[in-house]
Amino acid sequence: MTLPEWFTAQATEVVERIAARWADPAALPSDAPPGSLGGGAAGIALLHTERARTGHGDWATAHAWLARAIEPGADVTDTAGLFTGAPALAFVLHSAADDSRRYQRALRTLDAAVTDLTYKRLRAAHQRMEQGRRPAFAEYDLIQGLTGLGCHHLRRDPRHSITGDVLAYLVRLTQPLAVADTLPPWWVHHAPNGGPSTIGGHGNLGLAHGIAGPLALLAIAARQGVVVDGHFDAIHAITDWLDRWRQPDLTWPEVVTATGIRRSDRPSWCYGTPGVARAHQLAAVVTGRADRRQEAEGALLRCIEDSARLTESGLCHGTAGFIRTAWRAAQDSLNPGLADVVTTHLAAALQADLHNPGLLRGAPGVALNLHTLAVETDWDRCMALV
Repeated sequence: MTLPEWFTAQATEVVERIAARWADPAALPSDAPPGSLGGGAAGIALLHTERARTGHGDWATAHAWLARAIEPGADVTDTAGLFTGAPALAFVLHSAADDSRRYQRALRTLDAAVTDLTYKRLRAAHQRMEQGRRPAFAEYDLIQGLTGLGCHHLRRDPRHSITGDVLAYLVRLTQPLAVADTLPPWWVHHAPNGGPSTIGGHGNLGLAHGIAGPLALLAIAARQGVVVDGHFDAIHAITDWLDRWRQPDLTWPEVVTATGIRRSDRPSWCYGTPGVARAHQLAAVVTGRADRRQEAEGALLRCIEDSARLTESGLCHGTAGFIRTAWRAAQDSLNPGLADVVTTHLAAALQADLHNPGLLRGAPGVALNLHTLAVETDWDRCMALV
């Protein structure tokens, strides 16, 4: 897809302004966790790394931010995930290495730490399944859980046994628990906000915290030729459930509970229909389901009509994430009109809160999206989009 000249010029100006605003690691607010990919120095390092890789930035700035991210050490506790701690640092350093000899010693150390962490999380998950208990979404989701760790491992070393072990876990996640009910096995025991539930938990559909994340990873892996036993059965189990909850207006709810559904109030990447639709589209591509592919793309077109409800600019809840999701979907679309419609809405992606340092909710994520719309990259594997 070709970007309009007017947009390229304005996007370059916005990216340069954001990169300059966040050029000095000393500018990082004291309350921003350095090792956070979503809200700290690691996310800003990813922006400067992608700019340096393409010759639009300098490696000295990227290195300074990487050093700031690593300075406190790599968190390998049970709460570390793709967006925090050792996995976040490993993800960014993989981009920075870029098939060179850069950062190899640090990467070897982080590889070992992240692999050990993933095995620990897998053991806990399998133990939970064997006991017939329902999960928390932090066990399997993209942001905190094994889907996020799997996205990193698939990107870092797709043939390593740890990658296959995470995929095998996701397959098992779709298989019935020894529980006397009809709920899907990924139905979590807590409320959508993570607190205790008084109505029997919920089914989360979103890409960031729900079952669309595992679906996207399974589909992306299959597209790369990395497939485990039961792989496509798992994909079908999830897509069948998503089909059940798709609404007449082509959208999906955020969550399902015993008492009904909660509709999304905006077409965002994290919880809204765009993320679910992209996961559904990826699954349709690898399973050869043209009908589901068209349904997913139709849902994205419907979201574009509704994009005025986006009141933020960032990747998680805002315009940058919506445009990134739709742009990736357009690259795989059976409908050439999707790319045309996305292009007509690019102007909205130029807005940014310069003073928010977060990759997910702030200016660095806006700049990263703009800078890489026409660049071959896979940084958005952390969003399970590619």
